[in-house]
Amino acid sequence: MTILVTGATGRVGRQVVQQLVQRGADVRVLVRDPSKAEFPASVEIVKGDLLDIDSLRSAFKGVSTLFLLNAVAGDEFTQALITLNIARECGVERLVYLSVLHSDRFVNVPHFAVKLGAERIIEQMGFGATILRPSYFIDNEHMIKDVIFQHGVYPMPIGGKGVAMVDARDIAEVAAIELIRREQAPGKLPIDTINLVGPDTLTGAAVAAIWSDVLGRPIAYGGDDPTGFEQNLASFMPKWMAYEMRLMAERYVSDGMLPEAGDVERLTNILGRPLHSYRNFAAEIAPLA
Repeated sequence: MTILVTGATGRVGRQVVQQLVQRGADVRVLVRDPSKAEFPASVEIVKGDLLDIDSLRSAFKGVSTLFLLNAVAGDEFTQALITLNIARECGVERLVYLSVLHSDRFVNVPHFAVKLGAERIIEQMGFGATILRPSYFIDNEHMIKDVIFQHGVYPMPIGGKGVAMVDARDIAEVAAIELIRREQAPGKLPIDTINLVGPDTLTGAAVAAIWSDVLGRPIAYGGDDPTGFEQNLASFMPKWMAYEMRLMAERYVSDGMLPEAGDVERLTNILGRPLHSYRNFAAEIAPLA
């Protein structure tokens, strides 16, 4: 049987596909633009999106397990609902869903609330599912590396409580392991939730210190005020989305994004290796400075 991957051309989805192929799985991807879908020859490509009912039905033919990743969008909840309904209609009952850490706490942040709603729907509809709840992606820092390198400032307002940033490679590998586990199980497995975190819980000041050490020159933390962060985001994304990101940053500052006891150990056991650290990431991209 086949595993269907949505969001397959993004940072996480692309790596999920790679991990599945390496493990010998039959993989199908649903993409809007097949010309941009650079995958191994064994990967089957279906053109469509999560609001195109006909393409969804076509994509689900012969599928046994679903990786559901739908990005932040104004209609994100509708996308999730439609996809879950079509999956059930087509007899798919096993899935891995990419949610977000603290979806049940940061409910004033729209995409957190959406993902919590999707989690509840997955449960109520009777799917056998793994809910993956990742923390802030280390890979997001690619968007701000020029500010760090050129202006000597770490601009993300993540506060002083701490954020357990996670590498997309770790997210993707755990997702693939769970997809294979559910795909190969003799029957539908119960719902399980896995927090996806990094090995270190870092404050804004601590991240700036890492950059200072790696680059060999002072890097300052830009502070907790999210106003400039929102204004900068609004220059290249819809204002509603920039505001949503501000709301998320405000929760980082007020609450942090902290792992639960045992999260790091559980992930290390699943992967059979240490988690990628923020310092490793910084060292990898420092030559670009």
